[in-house]
Amino acid sequence: MTQAAALPETGSARPSPLRASNPLTRLLGGLRGRMFGTRRDALLSLAVLAILGGIASAILPWALVNATWTGASRADCTGGGACWAFVASKAPQFIYGFYPPLERWRPDIAFSLLLFGLVWLMVPRIPGKAYAIAFIALVLPITTFLLLRGGFAGLPLVPSDQWGGFMLTMILAVSGITFSLPFGVVFALGRQSKLPLIRWFCVGFIELCRGVPFLTVLFMAIVMLPFFLPPGTKPDPLALAVGGIIFYEAAYMAEVVRGGLQAVPKGQYEAAMAIGFGYWRTMLHIILPQAVRKVVPGVVNTTISLLKNTTLVMVVGLFDLLNIVSAGVSDPLWAGSQAEGYFIVGLVFWLMSFGLSCYSRAIEAGFARADRS
Repeated sequence: MTQAAALPETGSARPSPLRASNPLTRLLGGLRGRMFGTRRDALLSLAVLAILGGIASAILPWALVNATWTGASRADCTGGGACWAFVASKAPQFIYGFYPPLERWRPDIAFSLLLFGLVWLMVPRIPGKAYAIAFIALVLPITTFLLLRGGFAGLPLVPSDQWGGFMLTMILAVSGITFSLPFGVVFALGRQSKLPLIRWFCVGFIELCRGVPFLTVLFMAIVMLPFFLPPGTKPDPLALAVGGIIFYEAAYMAEVVRGGLQAVPKGQYEAAMAIGFGYWRTMLHIILPQAVRKVVPGVVNTTISLLKNTTLVMVVGLFDLLNIVSAGVSDPLWAGSQAEGYFIVGLVFWLMSFGLSCYSRAIEAGFARADRS
């Protein structure tokens, strides 16, 4: 009886040290196990930390400690560090380009609609993803174009040559990303078609776009394409640039999607045929969903490449974010502010690219959990 009574005391489970610790302790313990688990890991971690510390010690004094935050010209930046007064002074131009100041509420509405569509599409808990895709692919482009251009219902006309900055970069990037993937899917399916004319056309288009520099496609779209239009037609340079971006990136998307189509087992095709599915029902409901899931990293990689390629429109006279910063540096009051301007451009593009990469990993993790369940 004495031993039986003593059993609950000696055999009672004690709380695990890991469970009893707070989240910060668990985080530090996890980092210590991953970074300093072995002697080799510790040496590599210390070397990387030393490199990062050296970079931070060189950048932080310039960017924060000795920086100048306010001023009316470069002459006011006397701290020896970054002249962020230049960025503060030119921020409206960096965002809106040469858009009239009194009409900048229209781009603000366009940005809000874009943010609404992205949140609707990218947050898994919000239902109605098919409607979100339709909103981004159909409603948002038309609404944004009409709102920014104006010329009706009392809205002053603002031609596209006054659009610029971050606003123009987002227009080019979102348009390219939204439409290059569907066209890429069409060209990928056409390349695998059994009809020779369709297959040869798609192969020729893909290889032509992938075989020439992006600048060549832009020049062809803006300089050469108007010669094939009816006399007197004067197309919008922005529309031509958007078209060039879409079809150039669609060629790369087609190859990414084709890799996914080839990765789908042939048994999936045979099973679809066995239950009486035709070609399009098989592709839309069985093959393409599986293929796209397999090529999410490739699609995101091509999307990031498209995002960075939008800066090349500066060679055809469009003032995107990079070109508008260069124009701001040419102001005599702010001569010598290239480092600050290009630092901001690099930071903006890095944040967008890193955000896309994080979202891609989240999608892949969600697919992996779905496969395990």
